[in-house]
Amino acid sequence: MNKAPTQKLKDADKLDWLRLIRSDNVGPITFYKLLERFGTAAAALAALPEMARKGGAKKTRIATLAAAEKEWAALEKIDAQLIARGEPAYPPLLAHIEDAPPLLSVLGLEHLLGKKAVAVVGARNASLNGQRFAEKISSDLGNAGLMVVSGMARGIDAAAHRGALATGTVAVVGGGIDVIYPKENASIYESIKEQGAIISEIALGTQPQARHFPRRNRLISGISRGVVVIEAGPRSGSLITARMALEQGREVFAVPGSAVDPRARGGNNLIRQGAILTESVDDVLEVLSQALRAPLEERKAIDFKGVSVKPPAPGELAKARTVIEKMLSPTPSLVDEVIRNCQLSPPVVSWVLLELELAGRLERHPGNKVSLIEPL
Repeated sequence: MNKAPTQKLKDADKLDWLRLIRSDNVGPITFYKLLERFGTAAAALAALPEMARKGGAKKTRIATLAAAEKEWAALEKIDAQLIARGEPAYPPLLAHIEDAPPLLSVLGLEHLLGKKAVAVVGARNASLNGQRFAEKISSDLGNAGLMVVSGMARGIDAAAHRGALATGTVAVVGGGIDVIYPKENASIYESIKEQGAIISEIALGTQPQARHFPRRNRLISGISRGVVVIEAGPRSGSLITARMALEQGREVFAVPGSAVDPRARGGNNLIRQGAILTESVDDVLEVLSQALRAPLEERKAIDFKGVSVKPPAPGELAKARTVIEKMLSPTPSLVDEVIRNCQLSPPVVSWVLLELELAGRLERHPGNKVSLIEPL
């Protein structure tokens, strides 16, 4: 079993990581693929413009060193930290997921990120009974030695944080860690900053947008051993968190509700689909007792030294680009099927897909699938 390194990244390397992840069309998966191919973020940054051009981009924005240094200084000004995947303070379970953020901004008590965690999520328009239950089960989870994770939204999230404040709670936010959202949670934000931790993969100062919340939800489930859902409508974001938890191999718990309350439909449907019916903290602790004793298997660790992978020959790549682009469509396709059908080597296919992604022409999907992005 590979173990993640426990060394701290040098400041200069961390600034390069920050520049790379803040550059156009570089998400976590692309970030790691670039590191695999070029060994260091600095080398990847140097290669990125040409790769994007060959993928069809007319221009691409590379985050500047000045911009990275400005974000770093702003974090220091509010006593926040920037933690890299593989560093000791990085949440251990989060490092297991395929698209773990290369960098996390952390405001508050960073040592809490190493605790075993359970997420508690649910409806924003929660009932008073739902909020009371969320506060009670979160308090009980904290007293049992677990850290409670939630998204600092109104309703269930806010109640979960309140219940776990005394034992430590982590809020994963959909914008920068310095942005209070919603405004009505300002007092909770200040309390978590002092007694817990606020984290985000999004740049400081960024206002939350709808597209940020699915990304945030994968972090809530990724940090946690299990996710408890309390009051969730059929289209609730909490159900997205539950789905991501299942994809990540986490346990899903759901609190049953009244058949006539639309806020209970999502949770009741989860129970029908096999989620663990939850009426008290004992239901959670009983299921997690085995999981909490055994760590999950680590994904491949990041090699901080890095060895650059030699790119395929230019002539080979030129022929491959045409073949692969014709094979792809807006409908997601398995990368393995692309490799089989185009009869090209995996390194060549991987390289061309990376070029297309850096050009903003390719989207990656769960299950190792990719699709072409149709031009607007």
